[in-house]
Amino acid sequence: MLPKSVQNLIDEFAKLPGIGNKSAARLVFYLLTKPDYDVERFGNSLLNLKSELKLCPKCYNLTDLDVCRICNDDRRNRSLVAVVEEPLDVIALEKSGGFNGIYHVLGGSIDPLNGIGPEDLRINELIAGIAQSDSQIKEIIIATNPNFEGEATASYIKEKIALSDNEIKITRIARGLPMGGDLEYADEVTLKRSLEGRREIE
Repeated sequence: MLPKSVQNLIDEFAKLPGIGNKSAARLVFYLLTKPDYDVERFGNSLLNLKSELKLCPKCYNLTDLDVCRICNDDRRNRSLVAVVEEPLDVIALEKSGGFNGIYHVLGGSIDPLNGIGPEDLRINELIAGIAQSDSQIKEIIIATNPNFEGEATASYIKEKIALSDNEIKITRIARGLPMGGDLEYADEVTLKRSLEGRREIE
């Protein structure tokens, strides 16, 4: 029987994606071998994780600044917006080196089976940003994941933009990504080719 504090931490680690009970136990026992200051620093990092982060008011990516570094970068092409599901997708596209525009993070995808509808995502904020009088947007790249939920989200966004603005070009990342795959797990070359081979949604 493990001490309660050890078992509690194993249970918490096991709740993380990709971490089973055995991996969780290994992590906990690894931490027990570390000096107190290392464990304290780890604990403080966890405690500060959410308190020091906020959403960028422009793109809804995570940031510790008033406006994220990407939105603040004058070198970015503001006529080009990649619409992604999660902040991890921004990281994946940035690593590809094939995109120099700005982003809009939806906060998920349409998933009726789990009770997530369009109203639960930041789609209205995207449409409002396009409609702003000072908007420079000329193309929206819908870079949602190539699975059922991502495709449903892409179709919905395309219809909403088409209703509000017929001047904007709407493209979808090309099929360099496998159906059912997630952006965060794709390699840089595949992502770069997906961006280069994007097409207009029909």
